[in-house]
Amino acid sequence: MPDASRDVPVHSSPAVAANAEGDEIEVLESIDVLPVAPEDQWKSLFDKFDSESSGFISTERFRDLLAAHGSELDPHKLEVLLALADGNADGKICYQDFVNLLSNKRSNSFRRAILQGSRQLKGAGALGEEVGLGLSQRLVRHIAYETLPREIDRKWYFDSYTCCPPPWLILAITIAEVAVFMYYGLQLDRWVLQVSSPHFLRGPLPYHPQLRIQAWRYLSYAFMHAGIEHLGLNMAMQLLVGVPLEMVHGALRIGLVYVCGVLAGSLAVSVTDMTAPVVGSSGGVYALVSAHLANVVMNWSGMKCQFKLFRMAMALVCMSVEFGRAVWLRFYPPAFPPCPNPSFVAHLGGVMVGLTLGVVVLQNYEQRLQEQSLFWIFFSVYLLFVLCAVFWNVFAYSLLDVRLPPLFELQRWLHELHPPQPHRPPNKSGLNSAGLHAKSVGLFREN
Repeated sequence: MPDASRDVPVHSSPAVAANAEGDEIEVLESIDVLPVAPEDQWKSLFDKFDSESSGFISTERFRDLLAAHGSELDPHKLEVLLALADGNADGKICYQDFVNLLSNKRSNSFRRAILQGSRQLKGAGALGEEVGLGLSQRLVRHIAYETLPREIDRKWYFDSYTCCPPPWLILAITIAEVAVFMYYGLQLDRWVLQVSSPHFLRGPLPYHPQLRIQAWRYLSYAFMHAGIEHLGLNMAMQLLVGVPLEMVHGALRIGLVYVCGVLAGSLAVSVTDMTAPVVGSSGGVYALVSAHLANVVMNWSGMKCQFKLFRMAMALVCMSVEFGRAVWLRFYPPAFPPCPNPSFVAHLGGVMVGLTLGVVVLQNYEQRLQEQSLFWIFFSVYLLFVLCAVFWNVFAYSLLDVRLPPLFELQRWLHELHPPQPHRPPNKSGLNSAGLHAKSVGLFREN
């Protein structure tokens, strides 16, 4: 016999909620707004219109629900809910769709998936059971299993991904880094350990403590690398991890993590290794890689990628090799002894960003970051660190009487190392001193 509470008119104000045991449904007092907390509260409201406990309600009932409570919802979410009802061809609304929309899902992506009719989770098998897929579809499925721990999110991503826009950000950064490296390689005539060239720090890109007033150097240093060994390791990790993450989470989110890692790297060097310059994109790369590895560990059982333990070990080996190279280079005898080699602390700054801000970004797939309290906590801590580092750069060097590398003496040393050849004007006969000497020797021999 059906429960009488299920026959309450749609436009009536009383709502229902489950008790602690979940066995009975009780009628609550009149409320004018929908509950906005955990999913089980939404379940009780949804059950009010699901007389058969099937997990679905009709689109007509769903529209009545929106008519009764839609004025209390965010207008953008109400628009997406209406799109959900309009785009459903079978006349039913899934409970999970209902929860996703009212639990801060990123509505733009969800609305696109609904309007395209591509999100069909009801009664579908696992994504790995799909057959007859093309090469691009298999690639998208592989990336979904690499980065997303929940099957519902993997299917959602697989159904809605259109490669528009493509993952352009990481590719553009990588191309720019290669172009800068090629330019300096030709200029310095050196490809391995470019930093050992005395002309390496004369460019406008590397961060140098003597030039810290030039604020762009806190970011532009990422486009220069100490040599092909430095660029190769960073580029490999950047492409293998950064491109799939950008395909899933978008350029804006991945760019935020990357830029925050780069900035944190240079600021960390300016605070802890105050006399050293910085080059390389390791801050941004380590932010992405450490965030991805932490996300895999935190969702170990949900991650269905193959050989995940081996691949995680290989990623850690690559990070360790690159970090070891940076530590070795820092204490390697520099080309100009008063000026030390680039610091390795930028790697650690990137890791800290990845383990805090980066993890929050990757954990909240298809959810609005601005509505996640943990995101604002970590972002506020990051901004506080940036502010403190700026004040440190302004006041600490003079207060601590730090002796900085003599950059201008480096230029003078280069001038002494390669002095310009003086131009000697020819005499009246049109011969210089060497010519006169040769002529005199010839005359002497003739006589």
